[in-house]
Amino acid sequence: MKIDNTLPKVIIILGPTAAGKTDWSLRLARQLDGEIISADSRQIYKKMNIGTAKVEGEWKWNVSWNGLRHSYYVENVAHHMIDFLDPGKSFSAAEFRDRAVKYIKVAHRQGKVPIIAGGTGLYISTLVNNYYIPRVPPNKKLRKSLEEKSLAELMDWLERMDEETAKNIDTKNKRRIIRALEVCMLTGEKFSDQKKQGERMFDFLQIGVDVDRSVLYDRINRRAEKMMQDGLIEEIQALLRQKYSWQLPSMSGVGYRQFQEYFEGKISIEKAIELLKRDTRRFARRQLTWFRRDKDIVWCKSYDEMEARVRDFLNMDPASQMKIHL
Repeated sequence: MKIDNTLPKVIIILGPTAAGKTDWSLRLARQLDGEIISADSRQIYKKMNIGTAKVEGEWKWNVSWNGLRHSYYVENVAHHMIDFLDPGKSFSAAEFRDRAVKYIKVAHRQGKVPIIAGGTGLYISTLVNNYYIPRVPPNKKLRKSLEEKSLAELMDWLERMDEETAKNIDTKNKRRIIRALEVCMLTGEKFSDQKKQGERMFDFLQIGVDVDRSVLYDRINRRAEKMMQDGLIEEIQALLRQKYSWQLPSMSGVGYRQFQEYFEGKISIEKAIELLKRDTRRFARRQLTWFRRDKDIVWCKSYDEMEARVRDFLNMDPASQMKIHL
């Protein structure tokens, strides 16, 4: 793909869950005086910290070029698009794209390097390709009717209504399949025909964190155990006490839905933990399948390799221009 090198530059660090994106992005942000824009569809929610593996931080006010800004800070690095949405609300890829563009532009105005970090492929694809996605409001009655159908029935409908979308969609993600059907039914047009690509706004360097599968699975299993030690059950209990339903997008994600049957008295806690590990591994495989289709992604096995790629992309002299911010 031909890139206009005069466009503002943006770094993207992506990969499967537990690959190490958070560590790489934080380290790079400190070196480059950067700001991080999260591309994680689960870490957007407030009150959901342990099950989403959200990095611990704090909200602080700071002065910017256009006044006061309230940002989430991790190790003195500003983060955006994280810990801001009530779990009872929904958030679309189109909304992510619009907000991410805003934060990228603000970062450039402040002389900061914008770093997108996350594993939600749809979010990243929508931003990189500057997709316009139809803003069709949710229809609760239609969604309820579709929820009652099996995955096989929904996919059969989608294949008949929009074959292209059916080929590319995550066939295990019922919520995303229902959304595609909802758009088709309410507009009378294929979802794939409505997704229009605009002119590229930024020059992106997409870095994929390349981790051996066995190492990745071990990290996933160990992280699940740590989530339990950190109080995941208590976090879910608090959400249920506040009447957040299992049917919500926030509660139906990996890290939460695996415990529904435990809370309903149908399975043991050991079984729920086993499901958490298994489903997280499956989720990581689906993320990798999505990202491997994008030939523009540069896969790096080490931080140093990634840093060298970034320096070259930004035309930076490693001896004189890489600033270390402790």
